[in-house]
Amino acid sequence: MIERSLFNADHEAFRDSFRRFVEKEITPFHDSWEEQGYVDRAVWRAAGENGFLCMTMPEAYGGAGADKLYSVAQMEEIARAGVSGIGFGLHSEIVAPYILHYGTEAQKKKYLPLLATGEMVGAIAMSEPAAGSDLQGVKTTAIQQADGSYLLNGSKTFITNGWHADLVIVVAKTDPAAGAKGTSLLLVEQGTPGFSKGKRLKKLGMKAQDTSELFFDNVRVPADNLLGGEAFQGRGFICLMEQLPWERLQIAIGAVAAAQAAIDWTVQYVKDRKVFGQAVGSYQNTRYTLAELQTEVQVARVFVDKCCELVAVDKLDTATASMAKYWCSDLQCKVMDECVQLHGGYGYMWEYPITRAYADARVQRIYGGTNEIMKEVISRNMGLGGR
Repeated sequence: MIERSLFNADHEAFRDSFRRFVEKEITPFHDSWEEQGYVDRAVWRAAGENGFLCMTMPEAYGGAGADKLYSVAQMEEIARAGVSGIGFGLHSEIVAPYILHYGTEAQKKKYLPLLATGEMVGAIAMSEPAAGSDLQGVKTTAIQQADGSYLLNGSKTFITNGWHADLVIVVAKTDPAAGAKGTSLLLVEQGTPGFSKGKRLKKLGMKAQDTSELFFDNVRVPADNLLGGEAFQGRGFICLMEQLPWERLQIAIGAVAAAQAAIDWTVQYVKDRKVFGQAVGSYQNTRYTLAELQTEVQVARVFVDKCCELVAVDKLDTATASMAKYWCSDLQCKVMDECVQLHGGYGYMWEYPITRAYADARVQRIYGGTNEIMKEVISRNMGLGGR
């Protein structure tokens, strides 16, 4: 196995600390969270108290000013432990960066410290019943009124952290006639009149993650809550495109870590499980299958680590991130399927981590842009235009 050079001693010390947090504050409760369909709010506050939220935000806004590799280590540990549905990554490395990069100074000071402590849980509302990967097809509108405020109408679905969310970044058309150029981002707080949350959606996997519908019925959003202020009206689509490479790489990071965890669980299982008087791991088919999977995961990890290096110097481009997202999530699903097969009947039992990981993996090829969209992005970057 190639020794990873991505992390330094401080990163690894942080990893150990977060691993202990997961073992104490998350793993013992995860089964019950899956049953209820959401994690307890207390774990958000505990994470904030321990400095595990919004770590890459500047200290002036409540963060630690850490580099993104600390977040990478955190994502890997969540995947390694098989505790899906912990929405820290979206909160800390998608919602908070939007506010940091595009928000006004007043917006940063108001919201980032509360996100860092876990007093507020953040979500971003992109997907709609008729608009998933196609963000240009968003139908939600936010029409500016005479007093400068925006009247927000529409609905969103598949929103991670949606049920817990105290603050939602809503993608809406402030100029519906302008297409993508009329898209803006609005900050909507829990409790705003007309903003309501639908049922928690029941999913194939990631059962502990609260995923909700959101509804906006004549929600009056103050002008001050347009992300970035007046200068950013109509620039929402550009902001989304700028942030998507990091979002998609996060999916790849989790995919590789989850695939490695599945291999590790399976290696232990086939050593212990006997068939016809022999350990399952002693059969050539088992050994060769796991050897092939480990090789592919190792190759994927090297690529993802390189992408993380590019992120650190702000050089990760959209096409490369799309390659990482598509390839690693496809590989994750392949690994899970093969590892379930090697577990035999027990691979279909929910109490086994491989079964849960198999169910959790499937959405990776869908969210963040479907893998078909990733291939479209890659091919266009190659000069192969579609219709």
